[in-house]
Amino acid sequence: MADDQTPALAAVRREETRVEERSALFRKELGLTDLVLTQIVFVVGTIWVGTAAKLGANQLFFWLLAILTFYLPLAAVVIHLNRLMPLEGGLYQWAKLAFNDFVGFMVAWDLWIFAILVMSGIGLTVATNLSYALGPGARWMAENKWFITAFSCGLVGTLVGISTRGLSVGKWVHNAGGVLLLLTFLMLVGLPFVSVLSGKIRSFHPFAFAVPSFSLSNPELFTKNLNIFSKLALGALTGFEYVAILAGECKTPARNIGRSVIIAAPIIALMFILGTASVLAFVRPDEVDLIGPIAQVLSRGFGRFGVVAANVVSIAILALIGRLVALMSIYLTANGRLPMVAGWDDLLPPWFTRLHPRYKTPVNSIVLVGATALALGLLGIAGVGMQEANQLLDNAAGIFYASTYVVLFAIPLFAARRIGLRAPVWLRVAAASAALVSLLYIALTIVPIVRVGSRLGFAAKLIGVALVFNLVGAALFGAGRRRQRVQNGGSDVPRVDIEPGTA
Repeated sequence: MADDQTPALAAVRREETRVEERSALFRKELGLTDLVLTQIVFVVGTIWVGTAAKLGANQLFFWLLAILTFYLPLAAVVIHLNRLMPLEGGLYQWAKLAFNDFVGFMVAWDLWIFAILVMSGIGLTVATNLSYALGPGARWMAENKWFITAFSCGLVGTLVGISTRGLSVGKWVHNAGGVLLLLTFLMLVGLPFVSVLSGKIRSFHPFAFAVPSFSLSNPELFTKNLNIFSKLALGALTGFEYVAILAGECKTPARNIGRSVIIAAPIIALMFILGTASVLAFVRPDEVDLIGPIAQVLSRGFGRFGVVAANVVSIAILALIGRLVALMSIYLTANGRLPMVAGWDDLLPPWFTRLHPRYKTPVNSIVLVGATALALGLLGIAGVGMQEANQLLDNAAGIFYASTYVVLFAIPLFAARRIGLRAPVWLRVAAASAALVSLLYIALTIVPIVRVGSRLGFAAKLIGVALVFNLVGAALFGAGRRRQRVQNGGSDVPRVDIEPGTA
């Protein structure tokens, strides 16, 4: 075909071959079942059924709107890009090949920073949940800084060891987390049906539908509804692209990653919708516990049957801790690969590309990710004045992640021909829809809808945090470019970047 003769597409194909050759060393551990369970663990955040339940009867409308305008487009774009380029590094490779090295590097950098910020609180979160699961006598665990510090070091050290050992072990941690999460949601979703049949509650309407007001005559309510919609989309319904980072360690990745998305997508959607309806069957919207909605519902629901509520809550919390540990293991495993693939392109030193002699995992990158997340988490535990900083970093993390989605959805819109992607009109429309939702999320994160001391000050701080982190990423890229020039004997010609217009 004519497209196969363009300089840009030829360069892309050569780069794909180079990445595949580097990936040949990896053990192909992830099969379809592993990928489906990993998708479920990564996408389904348990707090979102509580957040959506605050909407009352409007919850189904917002879930469906987020699914149609963001979730399904995300699934479609990931399936198409992974089928075309099933490469270790996932979105990093897609962005690099579709645009240039700088865009690819900054996408990987933002993904890396986002994951570090999410992982940094794992020790405190798990220790706190564990203290609730073990009962009142264990509450000291959540308040003792020395215990949390030791617990955090032990937990992160264990996860680093598992990731270094490779996916032959890590996949069982991820699978166990997926099974525990599915069983927990099975209890949550089944409880209202059993309660109706036994006469404990009068009725249950899981698909009750009501349309909220989006009238511009009430700008405050309009903005609030937009914000809720964007949070459900970019907060709850994200993550399908993450597994693609491990494409070089999957069995037949071009087929299985896409199939895992197709299988997991409807399961995840039903988990969110039916899970939210179950919360509303037992708890009024104004009473929903946003931190532990599932434990709250299981406690109330099983309490009607005379089951000791404390035991049910403890079991639920322990299951959700298992899911959380599996989630952090996925973050650590995937984000250990991002510095490695950037090192393959000489954008980071070769130190990041060194593999464990026996397990063939990027051990240096994995240790760096774990140590950075642990250090940031311990700073948060020790610092008395860290609360505002943590809040800013949490909000910035959302911006970093949403920015990578803007790039993801820009690929079928602006670079399809360059990478040889046949992007039908419906896929472009879907990508445009999801890109607009991502931009809306960024805008509503920067402009707070809750009361703050100064909206302008809040926005300035948040933009400043995001800008500083991205400037650091750009500086690292500049250092990598200089390293490339030295290795190329002074040449400044990038490997994949093609002059504009040649595609």
